[in-house]
Amino acid sequence: MRRFGEKGFTLVELVVALAIGMAVLGAIYQVVQTGLRSSSSMERKVTAGQDVRAALELMAMEIRMASYNPNFTTGIWKDENGLISALQESKGIQQATATSILIEMDTSGDSNIDSTSNEWILYNLDTVNKYVTRNAGAGAQPFLGALPNSGQERTVRVINGDLNIPVFTYYDGKGDALSVASFPASLENIRRIEIVLAVETDDIDLNSGERKRMIYSTSVIPRNHVSSP
Repeated sequence: MRRFGEKGFTLVELVVALAIGMAVLGAIYQVVQTGLRSSSSMERKVTAGQDVRAALELMAMEIRMASYNPNFTTGIWKDENGLISALQESKGIQQATATSILIEMDTSGDSNIDSTSNEWILYNLDTVNKYVTRNAGAGAQPFLGALPNSGQERTVRVINGDLNIPVFTYYDGKGDALSVASFPASLENIRRIEIVLAVETDDIDLNSGERKRMIYSTSVIPRNHVSSP
């Protein structure tokens, strides 16, 4: 307690000031932490979006080249084992399901499909492990996402299977959807392919406690599939 005429703060005043200061610092800390979490969440979402868009762009570019055959050579198309296919009428789309597609193109122009030179490409969705693989003849490799606990960076999980959304949908020249049950008999009738990639961030958002979900799509017209023999 201060005596009359003395200057300074009492112990009670100091304790109150200290408590107010701690409360203000705590509030500032919470604001900063929330900002950092939001920034980190946004960064992860942006990175995931970039990965998906890049994957979708490459898939579209390669699928667009399906059945490319500059020399109009017959009997060059190969099956899923890299051997000459019995389905030559299916041309450069030798396999097509809701979750996978095998495409071929003679980009080297040597009248041969080289299954180790990006002329034979199989895309496939692993619905269990939630990632897309790309096989260019040397075995399936992670393409979008990665095998869990593989040590590889895994920014997204591909969840088409969880949402019951086909990765690939096929259409004929009239714009009617082709049933995958009609393949391989109607593979030669494919005129447009819609690609949809439904993903979620692998990391859980610290603010919402949930993974961020995104859906990207594009439509591809494999023009060579019409004209190639």
